[in-house]
Amino acid sequence: MTDSPVAYIAFNRPQHTEKTFAVLREQRPSQLFIIADGPRPGHPTDAERCAAVREIVEQVDWPCEVHRHYADSNMGLKQRVSSGLDWVFSQVERAIVLEDDCVAHPDFFRFCDALLDKYADDDRVSVITGNNFQNGHWRGDGSYYFSKYNHCWGWATWRREWLKYEGSIPFWDKWKVSEDWAQKTPDRVERRYWGRIFDGVRAGKFDSWAYPWTASLWYRGGLTATPNVNLVSNIGFGKESTHTGSRSSPVAELPTSEIGTLSHPSEVGQDLVADQHVFEFNFGGRNQRFPKNLIIIPRRLARWCFLRLKLS
Repeated sequence: MTDSPVAYIAFNRPQHTEKTFAVLREQRPSQLFIIADGPRPGHPTDAERCAAVREIVEQVDWPCEVHRHYADSNMGLKQRVSSGLDWVFSQVERAIVLEDDCVAHPDFFRFCDALLDKYADDDRVSVITGNNFQNGHWRGDGSYYFSKYNHCWGWATWRREWLKYEGSIPFWDKWKVSEDWAQKTPDRVERRYWGRIFDGVRAGKFDSWAYPWTASLWYRGGLTATPNVNLVSNIGFGKESTHTGSRSSPVAELPTSEIGTLSHPSEVGQDLVADQHVFEFNFGGRNQRFPKNLIIIPRRLARWCFLRLKLS
């Protein structure tokens, strides 16, 4: 049973909601905040599917203070999630956040509860995530390490941090030419990748709350506590998903496992090696660095070719 309030975000996929809400039922949170978007115009099945989802989440059969924030019409992903979390954190100091396609291991809740307590007054730590994308690599000397990447398939935070969220990232225009931005993204390929994304956020091109949340956290230097095992599996990949369309993705439906007895890292600081791994494998950094059609010529061979051309 989790001691923390839980914010549960749902939309129009009852088959996913059945699975993920069943996990919440096992945890029996004493406070539950349900955020649901409304049907989209021009989508004839949305009304029925949204209604089916809401029927599932109404089945709270344990002692629980339930709060509901249901949209009558579709608000879109960015506005629905951000306004919903504004509503949650106007009422509570901390919360665990789960979406309807994220299946959490029971240890995820214990992990979040413990770290929400431990780092409640530590401004260096902004987020607790349940996601691990290190492909079996253990990072640091504890059960978790600290990252700049705030993976959001099952996460937790405090009001003090969510208040820093700025959906239009008004700081970006000046920040992107600052020394601070260059220091936080020392890899030029990574800097270019995220620069394009944040330019798109600033221009209003993305219906995403997660991108501006990432930018807001990086701007203020917040770290994310990241478990050394994966604690949440995303089952939402497929054509019905907004941002995770490919079911062949290597991070789709990753297995979860126990975290065991928690041991805390000896230091609070960014693990640069782990974060480089995330960029290379999760965000395609290695593909941008070495495109598939690029032929890499060894240095000695290149010098030999150069000399032959020069002498010919």
